[in-house]
Amino acid sequence: MSSRASTRPVGTVTRGTTNPNRLRRMDRWIAAVHGAELRRVVDPVAVDLGYGAAPWTAVELLTRLRTVAPRVRVVGVEIEPARVAAALPYEREGLVFRHGGFEVPVPGRPALIRAANVLRQYDEDEVADVWRRLCARLAPADGGFGGGLLVEGTCDEIGRRHVWVALGPEGPRTVTFATRLGSLERPSDLAERLPKALIHRNVPGEPVHAFLRDFDRAWAAAAPYASYGARQRWIRTVRSLTADWPVVDGPVRWRQGEVTLAWAALAPRH
Repeated sequence: MSSRASTRPVGTVTRGTTNPNRLRRMDRWIAAVHGAELRRVVDPVAVDLGYGAAPWTAVELLTRLRTVAPRVRVVGVEIEPARVAAALPYEREGLVFRHGGFEVPVPGRPALIRAANVLRQYDEDEVADVWRRLCARLAPADGGFGGGLLVEGTCDEIGRRHVWVALGPEGPRTVTFATRLGSLERPSDLAERLPKALIHRNVPGEPVHAFLRDFDRAWAAAAPYASYGARQRWIRTVRSLTADWPVVDGPVRWRQGEVTLAWAALAPRH
C-alpha cells in the first residue's frame, strides 16, 4: 500500500518515549545478521515504525545500516502527525518521514521493518494480527534473497536490556536476548523486557519460563568464570545452554551480550 493509497493509519498512538542510542543493540544485530541480505537488494528500504516523539532512532538506523549496505534508505513512520512534522527538518539523502501505522505507507515491499517498543501497550491477543499484517508488507523471498525481515521487540529506556523477535514473510524465526553485561545480576532480569507475545507467558508450563529458569541455573553454574569478567561468564553460560536449547548463533554474537534461539522453542503454548 502506498502512502497515497492509505487514508487512515492503522494502529493507536504510543507514548512516544525515545532516547538517543536506545536501539543500538537491535541495530547492530540487524546489521550483522541481515546486512548481506540488504546488500543483495537493488533499492533496499528499511522502515523505522513508530519512532516516537523524536527521530533519533531513524537517524541512527540509517547510519548503522549504511556501514553494511550503502544503498539502504530509511523511512521513519509515525501515527502521530505532530511527530512527523517535528521530524521533517531531519530529513536528508536516504532518510524521510511519513505519517502512518501498521499499513506501512511506503511504495513497494520493504527489506526491513523495525518496530521497537510499539506493541508494548497492545493486548497480547492483538499481536498475531499485527505480525501478519507487517509480514505481508515485507519483500518476498526471491532466488538468493531470503525475504524481508521484521524485528519487533522491547527495551528499557536507555537500551541496556532488549528482547526481540525476528520474523520473515513466513512468520516468526528467532528470539534474541541482548544486554549490557555489566548491568546484569541474572539472565532472568531480561524477563521484564520480553516482547508482548511472550511477556505474559513467563509462567510455569510455558517454554519461555523454562528457558529463563535454565538460563539462571546455567549462569549460577558459570559463577567461577566471573573472575575473568562478565563476558566470559555469559559465553560459558550460553555454551552450556546449547545442550538443551536450539541456540542459533555463536561466540561472535555471544561476546556482544546476545543469544538467539529458534522461535519454535519459546513460542507460547495454546
